[in-house]
Formats: sequence, C-alpha cells, structure tokens
Amino acid sequence: MGESVRTLSYGSWPSPVDAALAAAHDGRPDDVGFVGDEVWWTAPRPTEGGRRTLVRRHADGTEEPVLPAPWNVRSRVIEYGGRPWGAATTDSGPLVVFVNFADQRLYAFTPGGGEPRPLTPLSAVGGGLRWIEPDPRPERGEVWCVLEEFTGEGPTDVRRVPVAVPLDGSAADDRGAVRELAPERHRFVTGPRLSPDGRRAAWLAWDHPRMPWDGTELIVAEVGPEGTFQAARTVAGGPEESIAQADWAPDGTLLYASDRTGWWNLYRDGRPLCPREEEFGGPLWKLGQRWFAPLDSGLIAVLHGRGAAVLGILDPETGEVVDAAGPWTEFAPALAAHGERVAAVGASPRSGYEVVELDARTGRARVIGAPHEDATDPEFYPRPRIRTFTGPGGREIHAHVYPPHHPGCRAPDGELPPYVIWAHGGPTSRSPLVLDLEIAYFTSRGIGVAEVNYGGSSGHGREYRNRLREQWGVVDVEDCAAVALALADEGTADRARLAVRGGSAGGWTSAASLATTDVYACGTISYPILDLTGWGTGETHDFESQYLESLIGPYAEVPDRYTDRSPAEHAERVTAPFLLLQGLDDVICPPVQCERFLDRMAGRGVPHAYLAFEGEGHGFRRAETMVRALEAELSLYAQVFGLTPPGVPVLELTR
Repeated sequence: MGESVRTLSYGSWPSPVDAALAAAHDGRPDDVGFVGDEVWWTAPRPTEGGRRTLVRRHADGTEEPVLPAPWNVRSRVIEYGGRPWGAATTDSGPLVVFVNFADQRLYAFTPGGGEPRPLTPLSAVGGGLRWIEPDPRPERGEVWCVLEEFTGEGPTDVRRVPVAVPLDGSAADDRGAVRELAPERHRFVTGPRLSPDGRRAAWLAWDHPRMPWDGTELIVAEVGPEGTFQAARTVAGGPEESIAQADWAPDGTLLYASDRTGWWNLYRDGRPLCPREEEFGGPLWKLGQRWFAPLDSGLIAVLHGRGAAVLGILDPETGEVVDAAGPWTEFAPALAAHGERVAAVGASPRSGYEVVELDARTGRARVIGAPHEDATDPEFYPRPRIRTFTGPGGREIHAHVYPPHHPGCRAPDGELPPYVIWAHGGPTSRSPLVLDLEIAYFTSRGIGVAEVNYGGSSGHGREYRNRLREQWGVVDVEDCAAVALALADEGTADRARLAVRGGSAGGWTSAASLATTDVYACGTISYPILDLTGWGTGETHDFESQYLESLIGPYAEVPDRYTDRSPAEHAERVTAPFLLLQGLDDVICPPVQCERFLDRMAGRGVPHAYLAFEGEGHGFRRAETMVRALEAELSLYAQVFGLTPPGVPVLELTR
C-alpha cells in the first residue's frame, strides 16, 4: 500500500474484499480418499448453483473435475450428509460410486467410460431412499453402505441399516434387490468397516434421545459366508461414552476414539494409546468423518489438539505424536491413508482449506490440491488473537478476536470500533481459526469480529461440552454477552455499537441474545431455531428431533422451559433492529419458525428485514444468495451504527 495512511471512521474503509469475492471462496474441499495411487476429493462450486463436484489428482499433479454440472456429489442422510462417494480399482480402471444430490440415488461410473449409471431406485415415500458412505466391493459385486429409508410421510418415519447394493444395476428399479447386512437394531448407524481379513465388520450406533457426542456404541460382528453380519456385540461405548470413529489396523486390531476419560483419546482393543487432555476426535455431525487413519507400518495418522485439530503421526508403541511441519493450524476431519501416504484438508489464519499430503516416512507435507491462492492482497486479511475470557461464576470462555484491520486506513483518535459477536452453529461444534473472507469482509472495512466458542462447544473436553446441558439459551447467551462486554470494558470495542450474528443454532443464540439481554444494538439471525416447542415436536428432521431433550430438558417434564426460552414466544422482548435470513427449502430449521416469529413482531415498530431464498436449504450454498445476505448484513450495521461503507446496497428495513 502507498506511503500515506488515511484517517477514516470505522466502517467506512474501502475494501477489495467484496461480497462476491467472499462468496466465491465459500466452502472447502472435503471427503478426501485414495483411488489407487491418486488422491480424489469433493469440491464446492458456489457459482454453479452451490453444487459439489468430484476432483481427481493425476499422477502428474494435474487436477481434473470428473463430474460436470448438474451432477452434485452430496448425500442427505441425517440431512447433514457425510461421505458421499467411494471407489475401488479394477482391471478396467477406477470404479467410482457416488450419491447424486438431486435424486439421492447411488450412481457408478468409470472415468472415460460414459455417463454414470444408477444403482438404486427412487421412492415416493416420505424423504425417499438415501445412501451414504458407499464402499464398492467389486470382488463381491456389491457396494456396502448405509441406507436411510423413509417408511411414512413424517420426518421421523425412518429407519437406517447397513446394506449391500448390487453393482450390476439390478437394484436400480428394485428395492428388493438391496440386501440388508444386519437387522435394524438402532436408530442411527455408520458405515461398516471391514477387517483386513474380511471376517469382521465394525460400526457405530446410537439411539434417541442421545446425540452421537453424548453416547454411542461400537459394534463388532462376524461376517458370515453369505455376507451378512452375525453375532453382533457391543465392545465399547454406552450412554455416557461417545465413540467418534472406529477402524481396523493392518494387523487386525480395532482402533477407536472414545471420550470415556472426558477427552476423545485413541484406543486399541480397549487400551489407551496416547492418554492426553486433548481431543483425538470430535462431534459426529456427518457420517464418515475421520479423525485418524491407520498406516501400513502400524503408525496412525491423527488429528489432535485443544481448541484446534492439527495433523500428526502417532506411534502406538511409544505413545509419541510427531506433528506435520507446515503452516496449517487446523485440519478438517477428513483423513485418508494409502501405504505411508496421508491425505488431509488443512488451513490456517493466512490460508483457506487446501488438500495436503503427508509422507509418514519423511514427515514432509505439501499441498497437492485446491491450493490456496490469495484472492486479494493478504495485507487485508484479518489478524486474529486467541483469547480466553471470564464468564459468570468465573468460568472460562474461549474466543477468537479479529480487530479491524486495513493497511491503508486508520480511525480517528479516540474512536472505538463496532464489533459483531459471531455465535457458531451446532451448538455442539466450534469456530475454527482459519482464513475466512466473510470475516475479512467486515474487518477490512473497520468492523471487528469476535467468534465465541461458548460453553457447549467442542474441542475443550466433555465437561466444557456438557455446560450446555439443559442450559441452551442461557450459557451460550451469557458467554457471548460476557465476551462482548469484556471487549467494551477493556476499550477494544464501542459499547454502543455491538451486534450479534449466527446461523442455525447460532441463529437461536443471536435471537435469544436480542430477547434476553440489552448488550446488542442489532443482530443478524440466519436459518434459526426460534420456537422450541414447535421444533421439538415435529418441525425438524429425525437426527435432531430429540436433541432438545439434553439441550433444554425432557419436554414431558419441563414444557414451560421450552416456552420461556423461545424468542418466538417473547417477541415483545426484542427491541433492537434485526435481519432475518432463511432458505425456503430448509427442513432442519423450517421457514415456519421465522414466519411465526415475524407474525408476533408485526406492528411493534422494531426495524427489521426478512430475506427468504428460493432453492436454499440449511446453510447457503449459492453465490448470489451469499452476496445478497452479506451485503444486507453490512447495510444493517451501517444503518444502526451510523457507518458509511462505500458501494453497499441499502437494506430496506420495515417496522
């Protein structure tokens, strides 16, 4: 930047990080896997209707998307999906099986061998037939996976079971040709992992009202001669023990990540391999997430840490972990291994997520796919600070604080910046410390951002997660407010110009914060939960349909609590301006929740705007949607805080 630094008020700094730039870089590579010696992964295409494609990396290092539009590699099992593809090598090349989002059918194809062909039928019942974690087994002529089958029209009329789908296409129009591998014993199951000798299968299972981070069971069964699972037995886990992942080591021993000590640590046949007060696993929001991957040598690639997940190699004999050298400070739970090669997806505060390969023999890691390229001058990137704040009762609150930052602008002496408190979704999740151009969109204009990993967030052990039990709408709201007020008290933020924003569970926290505190001058509420009674009695999908039993309490015992905490029931308490954003195809937090809330806000004179988007579900994926939402959010802050951001369309607020 030039020699002179201009003095301009916070919120009016000109920035090259516009909404279109932020939208174009939304999403990350995921679902990495080896196909022979090649690394493949799924990749976002926000400018192509928000679809995800499948990318292969050839031996010469070139990348090639292998599925053109409109193919969209994404499963809707448990609505959040998970691993939507698998592959095997055959004499005629790679055999790839994937889930197509539009119809949720399984398809098979060989690159260069023509159009994908369907393997599974459609169903007119409820949400249809859905599939996840496909594992092609050409030697058996089958694909092993999990089937989610709707049995009625209601969102909870559903069963899940491990199945084998014929590779010859004979089930494309015949549900009866799909072979069930085990009886339906549990409400939720993950994809079966086959032991190296093919004689045993292992998978995870759990039942309502537990969520997988509360308690799961690790089940092992014998694989019978006809390919069905027999003599299934639980070998680990329980109502208060969460198994996050299980897999077989090359020597046939069973590896799994359990939080029986209060931290997800790694075990081999029941024995801890590296007991530490840090996480070697995480909340299983998507089926097929992988925090560890066994190597042929007996070493284990692991993701581990407190408040972050870094890539390392664990020696199970000594319990030592050697971390991969490189700039990456956060890795997604998407590990894959082949021989002594590890493929992962890593990022840092200065780089977005990229596909990384680690050679376990040399310790050398390098970017092999979706390389980060600076979309603008990195001088405009946020410069985060990792902070720990003190909340009610002296409890610790973890947060990332992103002060306003611009290489060519400063604020007038004595002016304090506005700050937006970001509440993550989940709520059993966390905000990773990685480059996010949505954050840069605000910080480069002179608006600070603080991501709060409030009590209930993952990454800090089970005790920290359990703080939110029966306290949702209390602890999360208190922790966000404590961070906001601490920033104001220390002179970092302007007390009069604080906002709160979040999506999904974060949208709930934002709305609840506006309804129960006077901390914020305004808020942005995206695809939220607003009415607990409705959401907990049939207005959401099966996976989270009983989540409130632990977050709020059993409905049959504390129905008043559901009413007391719901912003939709107490619209009169919301007096600050707000922006409400919603996808009209959202089945997790449906639009009816927003409509009910707005009906109760009508005529109350509170300035607000409601933007509803056709074709968007839970979380926005289309570039044009993200641009509209981001610009609207900035306009809200500009109007409430008295800012003058250049070139931002004015959001019309109604009363």
